[in-house]
Amino acid sequence: MALANFARGAPRRSGVRHFIRPLVPLVGAWVAIYLAQFSSLVVADDAPVPAVEAKQSDVPNPGQGFLIRVNLPITDDVDTQVRRGVTQLLGNLPAGGPRPILVVELWPGQAEAGAGSDFYRSLSLAKFLSHDLHDLAPGVKTVAYIPKTVKGHAVLVAMACEEIIMAPDAEVGDAGIDESVIGPTIRSGYKEIADARSTIPAAIALGMLDRNVKVLKVTTEVGTEYVLEDQLDDLKKRRVVQQVEELKPRPLLVDGRRARQELGFVSYLADDRADVARALKIPADSLQDNPSLAGGWRPVQVDLKRPITATTVNRVQKLIEAQIRANDVNLVVLFIDSEGGSFDNALRLANFLAALNSSQVRTVAYVPRMARGDAALVALACDQLVVGPKATIGGEGADALRPDARAIAVSVLREALKKNKSRSWSLPAAMIDPELKVYRYTNPTTNTTGYFCEEELQQQRDPGAWRQGELISSGAGPLQLSGQKAEQLGLAWKAVDNFEQFKQAYGLERNPSMVEPGWADFLIDALTSEGARMFLLIMIFVGVYLEVHTPGVGIGGFVALLAALLYFWAQHLQGNPVALQILLFFAGILCVALEIFVLPGFAIFGLGGGLMVIASLVLASQTFVIPANEYQLEKLRNSLLVLGGAAVGSVIAGAVMRRFLPSVPVFNRMMLAPPSTEEMEVISQREALADFQHLLGQTGVTTTRLVLSGKAQIGDQLVDVVADGEAIDRGTPIVVVDVIGSRVVVRPMRA
Repeated sequence: MALANFARGAPRRSGVRHFIRPLVPLVGAWVAIYLAQFSSLVVADDAPVPAVEAKQSDVPNPGQGFLIRVNLPITDDVDTQVRRGVTQLLGNLPAGGPRPILVVELWPGQAEAGAGSDFYRSLSLAKFLSHDLHDLAPGVKTVAYIPKTVKGHAVLVAMACEEIIMAPDAEVGDAGIDESVIGPTIRSGYKEIADARSTIPAAIALGMLDRNVKVLKVTTEVGTEYVLEDQLDDLKKRRVVQQVEELKPRPLLVDGRRARQELGFVSYLADDRADVARALKIPADSLQDNPSLAGGWRPVQVDLKRPITATTVNRVQKLIEAQIRANDVNLVVLFIDSEGGSFDNALRLANFLAALNSSQVRTVAYVPRMARGDAALVALACDQLVVGPKATIGGEGADALRPDARAIAVSVLREALKKNKSRSWSLPAAMIDPELKVYRYTNPTTNTTGYFCEEELQQQRDPGAWRQGELISSGAGPLQLSGQKAEQLGLAWKAVDNFEQFKQAYGLERNPSMVEPGWADFLIDALTSEGARMFLLIMIFVGVYLEVHTPGVGIGGFVALLAALLYFWAQHLQGNPVALQILLFFAGILCVALEIFVLPGFAIFGLGGGLMVIASLVLASQTFVIPANEYQLEKLRNSLLVLGGAAVGSVIAGAVMRRFLPSVPVFNRMMLAPPSTEEMEVISQREALADFQHLLGQTGVTTTRLVLSGKAQIGDQLVDVVADGEAIDRGTPIVVVDVIGSRVVVRPMRA
């Protein structure tokens, strides 16, 4: 119909009209068939735009992709760093083979994304990509990826690439935002890059640059053209102009949907790098950011080598913030070796790390041994994860979430990863929710792989294109991966055997500056080790033993008290709640003392007090009371083994002290030697010959409460007595009713 209308409106020429008229129906039918076939590839203005459209790449087998990130704004030596990185990436490509693809990711760091970019540096980088790169790597295809809004002269870099991919909601334009006056030099620079690549028409490029320029969309007999207002008359001389429309706003600022559907200079719409890889038909892992390319690192290392608690999270956050603010750090290496400890606090730290601007500060989690439970969430919230091949990532940790709290934790995690991290959330969520099932999916159309739960699968632009594969998380417990497996699944950027390999991966010549912990941190690390805990427990038991066997209050009591204070203090600073444990400990000691000195008899206080002391020492070394998973059971077993080892060590130490201490000078004043065999026989004979018949009928007063037995003052003698039937309170007048050998039986005196 369009051709028919055009034919009817064409100028008269003798014989031509009679020749064209019979062909009009045939041509119209052909156009209708063509449009019907093509309609499946065209997205209507009101239809949802897929993240990766079905347009076929012009390279049947593009081969490997490469990614270089350009951190905006382009100032200082950003252009030099990008040149160096591209040279390192593509400088040694083998000749022949499929055409390589270089994805140039424009990563904005501010709300006014890209604003502040220097024109000359941006133009220099654009010329490198549009001209010089061909000499470095002939045949390489350049693709600009715009995940977020880009303004200012960074637009030049996007124009310099052969192809542009944008996120649907991202915007590009307003290139002259930093210029008060658009001079001829700037205009010629934009026109030069636009003409060199033709990715963005020169008129649109100038319309993005200058708000005083009016860009026209002109429909002619051969298609659509974009011209400036002062170029329209010249176009009319060459074409039949059917329709003229001004492009707005001024200056031009268009989102990905408009740039794709209306203006046509965007080839694909992609929400993240995975979508970009699918569009270009390259492996997704080939678009991982290679940090060693950027250079110029100002690194710092922060350790997270203890259970995750409010104290440790606060410490890590303060250290990172202080280093970024004071030392202009741009690479934070978070050295994680933790069993987890608190999902709430781990999610708080994950949110903090995810919110850091990765264009200014790169966060890298290094896990050589373990990041169990919620510690894995902290590691995955960093920009990149580097692991030891045999490291443990995820699984059961020191904290176990209640079922009603899992949904909240998963939601918080998804939001944390969504902020600046373009990655799948299903695998990290499976480390929280043991019932979540994650499968391996493949997309035959794009030859890509993804790992999704059912919910995330339905969030994909084309769920039906994915083919379900093996089950990754069994649904029988929190997902646990080895370092090697995490690398295979794409959760880890790289697996390294040691820290030297880590430094090589990031191009670090020296170890990162260590944020030195205070003396208290060193002391905590020392005191919370299993060996130190066992030693402190032995000191507690030995101190109590010494105190019982020495007169008065002496060094034994001091040693036991000091060891107990160090034990509980270290556990408190590590984040374990110890208020209840301290109360249990001292209440248990009090009960044992009552049993020994005040209420001898049924042993209820002694047995109960001993159990309270044991319970306090065990509970102080862990963050839970009742184990809720296998890992917590293992921790409980370890705590009991430490306590058992301390008990055995205390018995051995007590035997050694009893045997040798009385003969050591100075120390023999603390502990007297036990009676010899002959002395014990004499004492037994004296006790056997004791005669208390003279006390029969005499009265006195109890000095302890008599529960079966106790002591009473009878005359001027303090005598061991036995109650006749009922218990007798302390200070009660009594009378001796019977004497059997050395056994003195008493009753309360009746009023």
